Amino acid sequence: MIIGSMLLCTVQALGELAVLFPVNGAFFTYIVRFVDPSLGFAVGWDYALGWLTVLPFELTAAGITIRFWREDLNIGIWIAIFLTFLIVVQIFGVRGFGEVEFVLSIIKILGVVGFIILGIIIDCGGTGNQGYLGAKYWHHPGAFNNGFKGFCSVFVVAAFAFGGTELVGLAAAETKNPLKSIPQATKQVFWRLTFFYVVSLFILGLIVPADNENLLNASGANTKYSPFVIAIKLAGIKVLPSIFNAIITVSVISVANSCTFGSTRTMQALAERGMGPAFLAYVDKQGRPIWGVLIQILFGLIAFVGESNRSGDVFNWLLALSGLSFFFTWASICLAHIRFRHAWKTQGHIKAELPYEAVFGVAGSYYGLGLNILCMIATFYVALFPIGGKPNAEGFFSYYLAAPIIIALYLGWKVYSRDWKMFVKSADMDITSGRRSLEIDPDNMPPPKTWKNMPIRCFHALF
Repeated sequence: MIIGSMLLCTVQALGELAVLFPVNGAFFTYIVRFVDPSLGFAVGWDYALGWLTVLPFELTAAGITIRFWREDLNIGIWIAIFLTFLIVVQIFGVRGFGEVEFVLSIIKILGVVGFIILGIIIDCGGTGNQGYLGAKYWHHPGAFNNGFKGFCSVFVVAAFAFGGTELVGLAAAETKNPLKSIPQATKQVFWRLTFFYVVSLFILGLIVPADNENLLNASGANTKYSPFVIAIKLAGIKVLPSIFNAIITVSVISVANSCTFGSTRTMQALAERGMGPAFLAYVDKQGRPIWGVLIQILFGLIAFVGESNRSGDVFNWLLALSGLSFFFTWASICLAHIRFRHAWKTQGHIKAELPYEAVFGVAGSYYGLGLNILCMIATFYVALFPIGGKPNAEGFFSYYLAAPIIIALYLGWKVYSRDWKMFVKSADMDITSGRRSLEIDPDNMPPPKTWKNMPIRCFHALF
């Protein structure tokens, strides 16, 4: 819920920028223009690298989910099939990505809604031999394990789960009508966060005890020990575990599909701005960044490492690159929005000129920025002092590997560009390039914000 509230503010800020500046590269471009080119370079490449490394993990996860039914088949078969499927999707560009995500999202929504209904029935004792559960497991064994350290340790896991929410900004440049589609997408984030995460996980906490022995095996992509499958098995339902495992497989493929979109568009935008190899900037007539797609597919081949005995170590280090990097990305988006609003005012513009205004305004971006920083501090604390162990270098970098990479990229671009300014001044910011035309209709001015009309404003913000 904490990460969800922060992301709601972050996506609203990104939506405001994406509608006004539907440019290639979205938030990477905003960070370069409104904060600092070196920070934009560091965050952009770290974000692209994060998605590049997530793809092989998700392909492996999709293969393992199939083993729920057929353990006799080699996982490499399924990795090859899913990788081929993603290659076919890339042939159709952003349209293919959108159509596939639409179908997969419908399946995921139906699955989550079905689980929420089933969870309520199980909790009320409507099925199985557990009887009425209520909040039993919140009292015994308890809702919080490992105290404050346990609380701090879940932030990076939550960041990995929420990763991809910001993709709405990357799609802005390839959307026919950003003014209509981007606000709709940002409003849907509220419902996505509420039902997909907060409600479903709340119910999951009510019907699965935290000390269930099978949860100890719920690492990596082993869906036999997924909390959702465990909940259904505890209720004694025989058919549904297979059905929900299929939904988990679809969800994993959806994440893999997002990987190919997020990394390729970011790398192409970086190259176009001169912050990457020139060949990555090439886009064909259908709008596909061919070389970026090829690199992403080559990274997908790392999934075949799953055949080795040390596959667990390999994937743990790959994931260390991605989880924390989302915090840097989200914090930079909030900072870019804050800096943009300051420059917007400094250069003589008013909020009424904005085609779409973030619901929570600059205050929401300050909240998002502050919370991202707190999450990074909490993750640093757990990385330095791990639960049930002593400080060690390997454990620290398995949590915090993205931080030194960000710092190295930041300092590397400072040295290369010889630009030692810490930030772009408000008066010098480019708030013109790629901007949507500004036409104020006096008859369509928003009403002044008052406490009296706050309920109706909140309603329109979410629907």
